Amino acid sequence: MSNTRLRSGAERSYPLPHAGPDARFTESLVNSVAAVLVGYGYPRIDCSADRAAFETTLGAFLYNALENRT
Repeated sequence: MSNTRLRSGAERSYPLPHAGPDARFTESLVNSVAAVLVGYGYPRIDCSADRAAFETTLGAFLYNALENRT
């Protein structure tokens, strides 16, 4: 899906190819993105189940799943 041309003519940058662990995907990154959402009025991510779901969702946005790569 990466670099797919959209109707507007723009090419997508995300999701990125994902071949394994990425040192940029840290707890600090997750905390920073969560803090931005709180700044826009979204609730804090305090529950461990919400945190796990948030990390999974952020990872899904950033990276192609290994089994979906072509």
